[in-house]
Amino acid sequence: MESYIIDWFSLVFRWLHVITGIAWIGASFYFVWLDNNLQNPPQWKKDKGIKGDLWAIHGGGIYEVAKYQLSPEQMPETLHWFKWEAYTTWLTGIVLLSVIYYLGADSYLIDKRVADLSQLQAIGIGVAFLVCSWVFYELLCASALSKNGYIIAAILLIAAVGISYTLTHMFSGRGAYIHFGAIIGTLMVGNVFRVIIPSQKALVSAIEEGVEPDPKWGAKAKLHSTHNTYLTLPLIFIMISNHYPMTYAHQYNWIILIAIVIITAVARQYFILQHKRISKPSILIASVVAIILLAAVIAPKPVVIEPVKEGEAEALILKAQQVIQLRCAACHSSKPSDDVFTTAPAGVMLDTAAQMRQWASRIKARAIDSADMPFLNKTKMTDEERRLLARWVTVSANAGGANSTK
Repeated sequence: MESYIIDWFSLVFRWLHVITGIAWIGASFYFVWLDNNLQNPPQWKKDKGIKGDLWAIHGGGIYEVAKYQLSPEQMPETLHWFKWEAYTTWLTGIVLLSVIYYLGADSYLIDKRVADLSQLQAIGIGVAFLVCSWVFYELLCASALSKNGYIIAAILLIAAVGISYTLTHMFSGRGAYIHFGAIIGTLMVGNVFRVIIPSQKALVSAIEEGVEPDPKWGAKAKLHSTHNTYLTLPLIFIMISNHYPMTYAHQYNWIILIAIVIITAVARQYFILQHKRISKPSILIASVVAIILLAAVIAPKPVVIEPVKEGEAEALILKAQQVIQLRCAACHSSKPSDDVFTTAPAGVMLDTAAQMRQWASRIKARAIDSADMPFLNKTKMTDEERRLLARWVTVSANAGGANSTK
């Protein structure tokens, strides 16, 4: 019952996390698009302090949007703020991180094949990376280096490489990726909480007090908002990465993570330029080509499989069934015996020969190509057993009758 309650708790907060994340990212994308599509306004609007305007149609109506250089002639009674989308996304994400990866550290975060950590050690390392990464970023942005976008980007990239390498050599692949994503999310929400919202409050206060707003507040908010823009796509990738073990379970998972961060950030540049009516399809094409090349480079090497001799298939099938029942059925069964997974993950059940044949391609992808299953090799499947399953998959791929079992 405890696992069932935790599953529902996780479901509710994951649902909230996705909803608020959509709201945050959607608002971010919209305002970046809006800012980049503002047109030079007519003189009478400029005289009122309007920097740019834009006309749009949506939902059966015509909208007129105007952005002031600093302050309007008169503050409106109602001013809409965009902050709780970011805060709630981060808070629900931290709850999920705590419940799944900290309370369940032995199941999701600690991989004894990578580092022999205790639960407290793993949690301490995870929290330390979140806090220290944020402090480092804040100090960097407060330094004189922040005035040069290329230098700060280079420093952040070097730091990201170090963080990626260290996390993937201390945690499970999934745990490392999720923590890298949590660091990005923390920097982004920190930008909102520490810089963007205070800058906006300073602007509003200056207007209400009748003094000239300090332009540096707007410039500072713009800098951090730009950082958030380029971090959005890498963060979204990491949010879905646990479904794709060919990335996080790879031997060079830390390099793959950095490569995808760079590729997705570059792809974001294409859309930002497109908003400004600057067409650079070469950027998008380069991103697509880079993804294809990455997929080719990290593709699993063909497993050398000893040919199945005549009359050997039936015995091989029985041996494969024994391996799957011993190593996989604790979770992937109609009645799992595992202490964490009380229902078959993804609905994959391997109780019968027919079910084994049904999921043969998935078994190959997860237990042979990426060796991601059994999860963190909890049941200690050996390399010899994986080779045996590879031979069985070959039999399974060949026409049906040879793959029946009595």
